[in-house]
Amino acid sequence: MVYTVTFNPAIDYVVHTGEMKLGSTNRSDREEMYFGGKGINVSIVLRELDIQSKALGFTAGFTGEAIENGLAEMGIDTDFVHLKKGNSRINVKIKSAEETELNGQGPDIDDEAVNKLFAKLDKLQDGDTLILAGSIPASLPSDIYEKILERLAHKNIRTVVDATKDLLLNVLKYKPFLIKPNNHELGEMFGVTLTNDEEIEKYARKLKAGDGAMLIDENGEIHRCGVCNGKVKNSVGAGDSMVAGFTAGILQGDYEYALKLGTAAGGATAFSDGLAQKEKIAELFETL
Repeated sequence: MVYTVTFNPAIDYVVHTGEMKLGSTNRSDREEMYFGGKGINVSIVLRELDIQSKALGFTAGFTGEAIENGLAEMGIDTDFVHLKKGNSRINVKIKSAEETELNGQGPDIDDEAVNKLFAKLDKLQDGDTLILAGSIPASLPSDIYEKILERLAHKNIRTVVDATKDLLLNVLKYKPFLIKPNNHELGEMFGVTLTNDEEIEKYARKLKAGDGAMLIDENGEIHRCGVCNGKVKNSVGAGDSMVAGFTAGILQGDYEYALKLGTAAGGATAFSDGLAQKEKIAELFETL
């Protein structure tokens, strides 16, 4: 079984409008709503690739209920911890001449709720895959990723960590199966700006990972994949889609296949209004 963890799920409310005038009433041309959060995005794209997962994390209030119901309608299995206070956040994304985002804070997560999540994670078995993705709310301890990987270290679980800076650096000692910094995030970790493949490879080797369509495996071998061609419409969830594609691919084939499927899934999201769909992933996969 594949498990994803989203600490701060959200309803993404996307508003398309013409010119935005601050201090005035503006009218939308159209709106969309999506159920978001990096782990949730991974679960949704895994479903498109016929890989069942279980989405874990925290939800609260009427917005949390809407997230769970929406995911259930999409065929996503969930087992969230229900918080007693607050509401899961709503993120407002305004797409006009420029794109503006206003992300909610989300509810506080207390120790009791964290322990309930740990109890759910304790049920994972050898051979399962756990995907930890995204930042963490301020109410959680900064070492929550470390605590989870330490708790599961005695089991043969494939772990995937998609995070930045210290959240990622501090879990390397537990040897996650896959980590996915992009070139900007990789440079931030070492205080440098990376401008070419040689520099990316140099610093990726320090993490035993790669950027985008470059993978460095546990034996130090480099795997590369070409880029997908298309018009970029959307950057939200492209990295999550790549994680989903790679995870699905490694369950079905080798590194080359997984990297190719991950690249196609990331491109399919980038070239769509929402998250990648099966048909677009398959179309792009054939071009790589």
